[in-house]
Amino acid sequence: MTDTPPGTAPGAAGTNSANAANASGVSGAANAASPGRAPDGVLAMLKSVWRDLPGLFNDRVELLSLELQRAGLALVQIVMLLVIVAILGVTVWLVLWGAIIVALVALGLHLALALLVALVLNALAAALALYRVRSLLPMLKFPATRRHLTFSPSTEPPPPPEPTTP
Repeated sequence: MTDTPPGTAPGAAGTNSANAANASGVSGAANAASPGRAPDGVLAMLKSVWRDLPGLFNDRVELLSLELQRAGLALVQIVMLLVIVAILGVTVWLVLWGAIIVALVALGLHLALALLVALVLNALAAALALYRVRSLLPMLKFPATRRHLTFSPSTEPPPPPEPTTP
């Protein structure tokens, strides 16, 4: 218990509050924050964070390394499975066209003409796919990003292209 004179409430006398401050281990000068000096608790916390910072960084780098390794192995498996799927897809495509040619021959179409129909339809599908690939090629140049990162005298976006009428 604290030394409280009889008839006074705890903390009422000036010496009791000073004794309470000294008993808790905090001096009156350290209790009041002096300008330009951080409280001891904040300084200790900053020192602790500074000591732990390399460990936190190393943990993050190790986690990134492990995840990159796992992602690399997954990518290898994905590529292998895509090769298998492509081979099986080509096999299905060839069997499908073989069945179509057999059906056309069974309907009375000459074999050479049935093969020509299959060839023309496949060439048309390949041409359409090639046309689509060519239309997608400009997107590989990241046009919006390049426009955003390029220094230009004008901050206005380029005018939209004029619509063409046939």
